[in-house]
Amino acid sequence: MVKRVVVGAHYGLKDWLAQRMTAVIMALYTVVFAVSLLAQRPAGYDGWRAFMSQGWLRFASFLFVVALLYHAWIGVRDIFMDYIKPTAVRLALHVVVIVLLVGYAGWAVQVLWRL
Repeated sequence: MVKRVVVGAHYGLKDWLAQRMTAVIMALYTVVFAVSLLAQRPAGYDGWRAFMSQGWLRFASFLFVVALLYHAWIGVRDIFMDYIKPTAVRLALHVVVIVLLVGYAGWAVQVLWRL
C-alpha cells in the first residue's frame, strides 16, 4: 500500500476556479461597457466625465479592476511558484507584486472617485 503524503499550499481547483470567474467578470464588464459606450457615445472631456460619473459604471469599473488584479495575482504567483526555486527570492518577488497590486487598486479608487 502506498501512502500518499500531500504537501504544499493546496491551491489547485480553488485558484483555477477563481481565475476563471475573474475572467468571466472581466468579459461581462467589457460587453456592458462597450454597449453603454455605443449607446451614449460621449464626446470630449465633459461627455466622458458624465459617462464615467454614473455610480453603477464606477462600481462596475472598480469590480473589473479588482477582478483583473486578483486574476493577475493568481497567474504571477503560480509562475513564481513554478519557476523561482529559492524561497527568499520568491518571497521577495511576492511581496513586491502584492505591494504593486495594492497600489494599483488604490490608484483605481483615486481615478474613479477622485479622493
